[in-house]
Amino acid sequence: MEFGMITDSLSARDFDDVLRIAADLGLDSIEIPTGNWSEAPHVDLDELLESSLARAEYRDRVAAHGLRISALNANGNQLHPVSGPAHDAILRKTIRLAQLMEVPTVVCMSGLPAAAGDRTPNWVTSSWPPENVTVLEYQWEQVAIPYWRELAEFSAEHSVRLAIEPCFSQLVYNVSTAQRLLHAIGRDSVGINLDPSHLMAMGADIPEVIRGLAGSIVHVHAKDARLNKPLVALNGLPDGTAMTLPRERAWNYVTLGLGHPAGGVVLGRVRVRAAGRRLRRNAEHRARRCAAELRRGSPSRRSATGQSRAARNARLAARRSVGRGLSGA
Repeated sequence: MEFGMITDSLSARDFDDVLRIAADLGLDSIEIPTGNWSEAPHVDLDELLESSLARAEYRDRVAAHGLRISALNANGNQLHPVSGPAHDAILRKTIRLAQLMEVPTVVCMSGLPAAAGDRTPNWVTSSWPPENVTVLEYQWEQVAIPYWRELAEFSAEHSVRLAIEPCFSQLVYNVSTAQRLLHAIGRDSVGINLDPSHLMAMGADIPEVIRGLAGSIVHVHAKDARLNKPLVALNGLPDGTAMTLPRERAWNYVTLGLGHPAGGVVLGRVRVRAAGRRLRRNAEHRARRCAAELRRGSPSRRSATGQSRAARNARLAARRSVGRGLSGA
């Protein structure tokens, strides 16, 4: 079992600081965002692609702290009718870099197309009114499936595995849509990155999700969602309220175990259902308290201590809960 972190969890810190904190916490690995929705504060994608010396120095910095790179992350919307080509370029560069640096996995979203002729992505979650079916048919058959078949071939040629992260506002957002795309692709070079928080926020039962995706989960993001039960009862789970207004939202991202106490049991069951794969679990810290600590001034000793404490608490909670899950699975 391997436990790591996504370096954007400490995006306000420089890379050497992030490596030191990860090592001090006893983590095994890191996952590094390379661009698109991330500002990629810890990596220069083009420099590493162009220079073997830069790649060697980068890997040595990671290895010097007893860490390894478990995955690169290029989350974005490569199926966007306007910005999609730019996001696709970053994703393909990331796949090339993963091969050059012997990183086994690249995490990405499925992407979300627009309706035919539109310039804005359209997330369709209902078959009514009837024109929605036409939109979905176009998105799947004319855009997503052809794109992903070609991308899967590209990643296979580079000996890199893609891990699609099901998420709301994406074409792949639950078990059935994940299964549909994986079946259409038909390649072992593409699997699923399970981030339970996205599915919790849509009301899914995560143990059932894991059973439904058995054998397809190749990577895990350890993140939780806390439901605001009075607002869920009033408005349901779909919520467009800004993330900066947590008290007004039906749900919020939180550190593993702060939303669903059985979060570690869930991750333990992932291991059982992983079909013999060695899974990497990477903490993605989205708790508002941690974000506030990061903003209070990274150069100060107090801020560094606060960040380390927040990350340490997240890790210890995850370690304890994962252990309980494995022992009871």
